[in-house]
Amino acid sequence: MHYIAIIVGIISVFQFLITCCYSECRSQCGNIPINYPLSIDDGCGAPQFRHMFTCNASSLALFFITPNGNYKVQSIDYKGQSLTVYDPDMSTCTVLQPHHDLHLTDIQYAIIPPSSDTVFALLNCSVDSPILHRYSSLCFEFAGHKCPELYSSCNSFRVFTTGGLVNPGAGNNTGPNGYFYGGGGSGSGSGSGGGANTSSGFGAGSDNNMGAGPPSSGGGFDSDGTGSNSNIGATPPVGVGGSSSNNNMGAGPPGGESGPPCCFTGYSTLKVMSMDILDCTHYTSFYEVDKLRGVAPMDWSYGLKFTYSVPDMGCDRCTKSGGSLALPLP
Repeated sequence: MHYIAIIVGIISVFQFLITCCYSECRSQCGNIPINYPLSIDDGCGAPQFRHMFTCNASSLALFFITPNGNYKVQSIDYKGQSLTVYDPDMSTCTVLQPHHDLHLTDIQYAIIPPSSDTVFALLNCSVDSPILHRYSSLCFEFAGHKCPELYSSCNSFRVFTTGGLVNPGAGNNTGPNGYFYGGGGSGSGSGSGGGANTSSGFGAGSDNNMGAGPPSSGGGFDSDGTGSNSNIGATPPVGVGGSSSNNNMGAGPPGGESGPPCCFTGYSTLKVMSMDILDCTHYTSFYEVDKLRGVAPMDWSYGLKFTYSVPDMGCDRCTKSGGSLALPLP
């Protein structure tokens, strides 16, 4: 029985080497090389990554397959074991898109998760958002940047401070795609949010306008949304630099413009809570944030960066040998 187990083990190793060195596996998709452990063909690459990537036959573009859509791969760093992708449906500093959720399978989250230097910005959030209350510790700053900076620096997000789209369900004027327009009104209510709203529609009044924005003093929000100038501190995840003190999540952006609450956070937040639960209308993401100190949001790298790992099963040596370890397929 002992010898049978050894023979079975040897056969398994040979089958694995055949898989990773099989010459029929495509090694290129457009201008992106396809190397182990990744693959675009059945029977190639590491088994854990099978059916995660596809090469479009007409455009020769490589795509990363997720439960809620395919993301175009921009580059792969095999030495650093990372890849960057572009989400065409995600908002950026220049383009505003209707929100959607980012979903990964459990296996993807385990072996190819977003990198620790990828940060997500939750934008145009309601004062009732859990990230302002029970889960405020999930928000952080990085490299000297606070999320309200996006409202003043990005043309696409400035709409939230100038009477544009605001959080659904909090205004009277319906806009396209189910979103609501704020501003332009003279809301005079003094409901549970406390305080009148007579200017931009982002004040703390809760009758006719949004009632979701910060007070003009730039203070944060307390538990009842009244704006008590309380700061919401947070600790960034490992790999994200910057101070976590005096976060002022609800504070308006530089220059005195008001804006709805927002939050810098990691993917784990979006993994456990949908955008509807987070009560934020839009998000964006950017990577390599440790290089962004002193860099304006217009020049950030928008998109997603993933890191992967796989045990060394001998395929790297096989690839470097030119496939000389491979056996002919039956």
